[in-house]
Amino acid sequence: MEKIIDESVQGTPLSLQTSEENNRKLYIESYGCQMNFSDSEIVASILGKAGFNTTDKLEEADLVLVNTCSIREKAELTIRKRLEKFNTIKRHRPEMKVGVLGCMAERLKSKLLDEEKIVDMVVGPDAYKDLPNLVQEIDEGRNAVNVILSKEETYGDIAPVRLNTNGVTAFVSITRGCDNMCTFCVVPFTRGRERSREPQSIIDEVNDLWEKGFREITLLGQNVDSYLWYGGGLKKDFEKATEMQKATAVNFAKLLEMTAQAQPKMRIRFSTSNPQDMTIDAIHVMAKYENICNYIHLPVQSGSNRILKAMNRLHTREEYFKLIDTILEIIPDCAISQDMITGFPTETEEDHQDTLSLMEYVKYDYGFMFAYSERPGTMAARKLEDDVPEATKKRRLSEIIALQRQHCQLRTEQHLGKIQEVLIEGTSKKSQDHWMGRNSQNTVAVFPKEHYKVGDFVNVQMNSCTSATLIGEAVGYSENNQ
Repeated sequence: MEKIIDESVQGTPLSLQTSEENNRKLYIESYGCQMNFSDSEIVASILGKAGFNTTDKLEEADLVLVNTCSIREKAELTIRKRLEKFNTIKRHRPEMKVGVLGCMAERLKSKLLDEEKIVDMVVGPDAYKDLPNLVQEIDEGRNAVNVILSKEETYGDIAPVRLNTNGVTAFVSITRGCDNMCTFCVVPFTRGRERSREPQSIIDEVNDLWEKGFREITLLGQNVDSYLWYGGGLKKDFEKATEMQKATAVNFAKLLEMTAQAQPKMRIRFSTSNPQDMTIDAIHVMAKYENICNYIHLPVQSGSNRILKAMNRLHTREEYFKLIDTILEIIPDCAISQDMITGFPTETEEDHQDTLSLMEYVKYDYGFMFAYSERPGTMAARKLEDDVPEATKKRRLSEIIALQRQHCQLRTEQHLGKIQEVLIEGTSKKSQDHWMGRNSQNTVAVFPKEHYKVGDFVNVQMNSCTSATLIGEAVGYSENNQ
């Protein structure tokens, strides 16, 4: 499993969920971030109650939904090409309906109906509860659009249908939206303001997942560190809360602790963190509970203070270093991964070297690296000229990727000779005779199957590795195994 870079945007169709009472077939394809995949499970749940079973056969679908990403231009181009494929099928099955969900729907709104002639329905991320009504509209021959952003919707009352799953790991959404307004990012415009989900509903979902056999969950949000529940409402309005609400408020560190205590043998991860919002309390909670994995995805985007300021990242290079040092002081074996953008407007060679030197300081375990892609409507698109030549962007990106590969190799080798707990997630992609799972640091490990099964916690002796995968042999069940 390669984690060094994720340059492509791939769509993943969800697997089957059926009910004998349902007589229509739904095909969902998801693109982009983990939140989109989580949202697709919410959509499947809502439409399951409206008469739809999911199918993995596009050609037999009555309703095709594409859950879209707008983070980069390449993502939108990929989705438009995919819609061309649906158009070919629709020529032979004109009764098939096509809907666009998610960030691209929110960004382009009703324009999509004109630009993509086969699209019948456009639905933004906060409007999924309206899907049964919108489906009725398109059944009656009218196009349907709902892209209204909400200040309250968290879907905390919807039980997701676990479709795109191995039966072992699952996402649990805890926040929606983002208030950070990074100048390169469309998320605040496509997903709205930050609001948090009621904590007990999160714990109930985690408990339910454990009872159903899941053994690892990822607490999910655009910025999990901003989680703040004080009885409902936007995070920005917290100062208006009553003294009682403030006294009983639950922040991310507290939620993390509640989750760890609720299911002591359930592995817990979270994503994504923002350096400006991550608290020392949250790091101490990670260190306190063994079931919270020693892994933090901590996007930095650039190593240059000048570029960070232009991006409206509310941290400096020095503050980021201090946070990294604090994490590793409290959790010495914590793995850290990054997001990095190269070629942001006005970026110079000196700025680029600052990024490389930051990477040398941290030596990330993994990285997700991209060339800057101007997104319409963002502050960067409105105020800054996309002035770094494409050839320069590609060259700088190649240098960043090459350095990250070195660091991946270095970090993976640090696990060699150790016995580590691995949660088995499935069969290795390269060998039917080997299991694949991950250690606490999120590094993939493969080892012979023997008598073990999916969902087992196994102690594995790490003997060799590639740049991103550990190769070992099981030495017995871990104490967490039931």
